[in-house]
Amino acid sequence: MNDNVKLTCPIVAAPAAALAMLFMILCTHALAAQGNPPKYEVDPSWPRPLPNKWVTGAVSGVCTDAQDHVFIVNRGNLTENELDSGRQAPPVIEFDPQGNVANSWGNRETLPEGLHGCFVDYQGNVWIAGSDDTFIQKYSHDGSKVLLQIGQKGVADSSDGTIQGIALNSSHTGFYRPSAITVDPSNGDVYVADGEEPGSNHRVAVFDRNGRFLRQWVLHRTKAEMEAGEGDEFMQVPHCVAIGNDGLVYVCDRRGDRVQVFDKMGTFQKDILVPYEKRSQNGPRLGHVPRAWGTVEWLGFSADRMNRFMYVVNEDNEQVDILDRSTGKVLSTFGRAGHQVGGFTFAHTLAVDSKNNVYVGEAGAEEAGNRVQKFKLIGGQ
Repeated sequence: MNDNVKLTCPIVAAPAAALAMLFMILCTHALAAQGNPPKYEVDPSWPRPLPNKWVTGAVSGVCTDAQDHVFIVNRGNLTENELDSGRQAPPVIEFDPQGNVANSWGNRETLPEGLHGCFVDYQGNVWIAGSDDTFIQKYSHDGSKVLLQIGQKGVADSSDGTIQGIALNSSHTGFYRPSAITVDPSNGDVYVADGEEPGSNHRVAVFDRNGRFLRQWVLHRTKAEMEAGEGDEFMQVPHCVAIGNDGLVYVCDRRGDRVQVFDKMGTFQKDILVPYEKRSQNGPRLGHVPRAWGTVEWLGFSADRMNRFMYVVNEDNEQVDILDRSTGKVLSTFGRAGHQVGGFTFAHTLAVDSKNNVYVGEAGAEEAGNRVQKFKLIGGQ
């Protein structure tokens, strides 16, 4: 149990036996919840087999709606053998809670290149970004209509207007490799993590519900970090963005191995560190780049009103870390490197449903897992 949390249970008069029993049960449950972080196991039956010999490419975005339907976006990076023996899955697939395909849609010619991240807003609309492109899109829930597009395809916020140029971090109308989106349910403002790789943009850009630019900010760096070179744009990769029920904005500082927390105006609040654990017993080998990605790839919150837990995709350790959101303490983990069910190869994004089931998408190149897995809550909380 967390020694810093004290729970006071009321004293009840002896004759009120039923009431006393009720208070005892409530207090016992509260105390247990404080001492038992959630535990998860993989659900190997989810999703069900895909129809029509579909094969997914890199699953680079996972999101859930209010009905606990799960959306994934997947790229078109199938191997030659997969193309010979199967069929490219549609870019966007919607699963029902049982893992059946409920809907699929998307035109790769008009969607952003390098699909990366999705988000279902409070009105049921689906937002999609692309880390090899320059714009984001808002779709109706069934994908039949593009409701809004911010940015123009092929026009980057860079020195030469391409994704090979030098990042400017200044556009009020477009992006340079946007990676994630979230929408403020209180007013419809759109927050975009603009920048997926070193050398691209490295900002959080905020727009109103109609796509009008409001403000922006970059990741926070201390004076010492700036002097050490860690404030350089190469080190700044805001890989995800989310708004908690506390009204704060949580940003994945991918290469900084931490979550950075801001208020909605961009004022820095705090860092939440996510440590890396070196596990390899082998020495350096030719071509091996240790710690190439970072420990904070994506995040989501538990569905309770207080968002007590924060789930973080730790790509360097190929696991999901479960943190106490308010203290930042790592409470437990699940997953491991591997290709079997429950293992990860390039765990990249995640989503949490209303029952606190966690869905993890695996992305990357041909060696990646290229799948989505469900991890169901089996204890704790």
